[in-house]
Amino acid sequence: MPFMPPFIAPTFHHDAESALDQVRAIYAQQINHLREAMQRFVAGEQMPARVRACYPYVRIHTDSVVPQAALENSGLSYGFVASTGRYETTLTRPDLYGPYYLQQFRLLLQNHGVPLEIGTSHEPMPIHFSFAEHDHIEGNMPPQRRALMRDLFDLPDLGTMDDGIANGTVRFDAGQPVPLSLFTASRVDYSLHRLRHYTGTVPEWFQNFVLFTNYQFYIDEFVKLGHEEMNRPDSEYIAFVEPGNVVTRRVGLPREAMDSLGAPPPRLPQMPAYHLIRPGHGGITMVNIGVGPSNAKNITDHVAVLRPHAWLMLGHCAGLRNSQQLGDYVLAHAYVREDHVLDEELPLWVPIPALAEIQVALEQAVADVTQCQGADLKRIMRTGTVASTDNRNWELLPGNEPQRRFSQSRAVALDMESATIAANGFRFRVPYGTLLCVSDKPLHGEIKLPGMANHFYRERVDQHLRIGMRAIEILRSQGPQRLHSRKLRSFDEVAFQ
Repeated sequence: MPFMPPFIAPTFHHDAESALDQVRAIYAQQINHLREAMQRFVAGEQMPARVRACYPYVRIHTDSVVPQAALENSGLSYGFVASTGRYETTLTRPDLYGPYYLQQFRLLLQNHGVPLEIGTSHEPMPIHFSFAEHDHIEGNMPPQRRALMRDLFDLPDLGTMDDGIANGTVRFDAGQPVPLSLFTASRVDYSLHRLRHYTGTVPEWFQNFVLFTNYQFYIDEFVKLGHEEMNRPDSEYIAFVEPGNVVTRRVGLPREAMDSLGAPPPRLPQMPAYHLIRPGHGGITMVNIGVGPSNAKNITDHVAVLRPHAWLMLGHCAGLRNSQQLGDYVLAHAYVREDHVLDEELPLWVPIPALAEIQVALEQAVADVTQCQGADLKRIMRTGTVASTDNRNWELLPGNEPQRRFSQSRAVALDMESATIAANGFRFRVPYGTLLCVSDKPLHGEIKLPGMANHFYRERVDQHLRIGMRAIEILRSQGPQRLHSRKLRSFDEVAFQ
C-alpha cells in the first residue's frame, strides 16, 4: 500500500465558498504530505512505502439540462454542462486559482441547483510539482539517491497531461465521468512549471490580457512605459514586474513580502515576460516569444492554463502588396497556416475565424492612437489575410511556389507566429487577435537594411505598442463576458471558462 495522508471523505456543498475551502484543505494536506516526505528522503530516511498524494476534485451529478431561456438571459457561454450525467475535474493551486474556481463553482450551483461534491481524486500529484518557488532540495542529493526518486515518488505522467479534452478528441465510455475543465490538475501544474522556466517570472504575476511580440524593441518600449507608470501616483497600475520576479511598486505604495524574493537573472530566459499589474489581474503581460511558430505554440500551450481573457500578437511582417508602405499596419481577419506545428492538434480544415470584439477594439485603437479616421485610416492600415510560415527563407525555394500560394490565398502579409497564436487561441478558447506592422517588402525588392531598420523601429514601435495597450483598455472596459463568446465553444463544451 502507498504511503498516503489520512483519507478525507467527499463532502457536498451548496455554496461556492465552502466548496473552495474544502479544496484548499485537501490540497494543503496532500502537498504538505509530499513535501514532508521529500524532506525526509533528502535527509536520508527510509520511506515506509511508495509515497503518494492526489489532487482534489470537484464533481456534479445532474439529471436536468439548463433551460435555453436561462442560458440566453445569463449571456454567458460557460458555467453549465451540456447534458445530464456526471461531470468532474481535478484541481490544483487554489492559492492561485481561488477567484477563478469560486466563479466556476458559483455558476454551476446557480445553473444546475445541485450540490458540488469535493473530494480527493485518484490522480497522483507528481513530486516535481510539489516544490515551492524557492525549494531546490533535490539538488543536494547525490546522483544515486536522486535516481531512487522514481521508485518512491510519482513522476509526471504524460497519460494524464495531454490535450485531448481541448482538442475534442477524447471519447468517453458509458458511465465514465465527463470533464468539467479543459485541463486536468497535473496538466495545469506542468504548464505553471514551464512558465517559470521560459519566462523568468512566477505564474502569479501573469495578467488576464497578454501581448505577444517577436522583437525585443517592443519589450524595451514596454519596460520604459512600465517604469513611467510606476512614477505616476495616479496610475491605474500598481506594480511592474520583470524577469527574475523583480518588482517595482507604484510610487507611494509600500513594498510587499514577495517583492524581496526577486533578483535580475544573470541572463534573460528564452521567452522573457513582463507584467504591468492591475488589481484583480486586470493588467497587461507582455512576452517576447522570439521568432518562429514553435516558440509561439510552446508559450501559448502554457499561458492557456491561466485562462486569460484575451491575447494579441504585435509584431513585424513582410508586406506582400505593392500598395503597402513600410510602417503600415495589418489587421488580420484570416490566416494561412503554413506553420505546421499545430497540424496534429488542429487540422488544417478547421477555420480560424476573426473575432468581432477583438477586431473592432484593434481598429478603434489604431484610430485613437494615430488620430486617423475614414480614408486616412485605410491608408495606414489594411485588413486582410496573414500567412504564417515555418520557413524563414521561403523566398529562396525553387520555383517560388510559396509566392503562388500566398497570391491564391489573397494574403497581404507574411510572418512566422500569428497564425499559430490565433489557432492556439481558438483551440484553447482564448480570444485572440493580430495587428502587425510592415517592416519589409521582399516581393518588391524592399528588404531591411540597417539604417532603414533603425529608423523604422524608432518611428513605429512606440506607436504600435500604444495601440496594443489601447486595444486592451477597450476590451477590458467591455468585460470578459463579451469576450468569452459562444463562437469559441464546441458542441459538448466543458463548463469551466
